[in-house]
Amino acid sequence: MTGILSTEQFRAFACKASLRLGSPWAFMVAVLTVLTWLLTGPLFHFSNAWQLVINTGTTIITFLMVFLIQATQNRDATAIHLKLDELIRSSKARNIFADLENATEAELTVLKKEFSKLRKAGTAVPEMAAPLAKAVNKAR
Repeated sequence: MTGILSTEQFRAFACKASLRLGSPWAFMVAVLTVLTWLLTGPLFHFSNAWQLVINTGTTIITFLMVFLIQATQNRDATAIHLKLDELIRSSKARNIFADLENATEAELTVLKKEFSKLRKAGTAVPEMAAPLAKAVNKAR
């Protein structure tokens, strides 16, 4: 991405911000801000402007934090998926489960039904590998 902020710059910023803003110190700053706001209530006669200050501030902070949280969650989820895919690929587990986050809803439904059958029957997973792969391929 060209322009004001590259993807890598945003990733670095989001990671640093999430570490700092998720700290006990950041929480204490937030608590102290709210306490200060509460204590100034009598000074401003609990006016609408006084209430608007906290409402506006918290709305803006919440709006911005949603994007930071989503960015870090997306990165974490991608990393976990890649780690799981590597574990599946390098083990005796069936490779059909690698990259499931990109499967269609029909494929996921087929897998869910098959695992439900396995759970109810108490069947060992390797015995169901061929029928499961056939069912997923049929759903595609």
